[in-house]
Amino acid sequence: MSTLPYPLWSSAPEPTLLASRDIETDERVFPAVSADSPIAARHVEAPVNGPGVLYSYTVIHPGARSGLEPHALGYVDFPGPVRIFGRLRGAARPAIGQRLRPEPDDALGYVFVALDA
Repeated sequence: MSTLPYPLWSSAPEPTLLASRDIETDERVFPAVSADSPIAARHVEAPVNGPGVLYSYTVIHPGARSGLEPHALGYVDFPGPVRIFGRLRGAARPAIGQRLRPEPDDALGYVFVALDA
């Protein structure tokens, strides 16, 4: 995994994904704004709290020669509000409205895991 110019996870005992919150508009963006960004002064670090709710998804079916299994990708809505795109795990078939929690992933940085899995 490459080194990112922004942190993905908090350093808390139970880490949370980190977004940025615009101090003027309260708008949240993910990933967090890099410290060397021209807009960094307008943003503060904001944790992405709670489980999220699946907004939309698709299932990717890689070609047979790739050796990769089909996998789901989707948008997950969190309080804030902030909508985050990522890999979905933990359910045979995702469902709109399903509750998911983010988890660290060595290869992707984060994935979303179904709470009812």
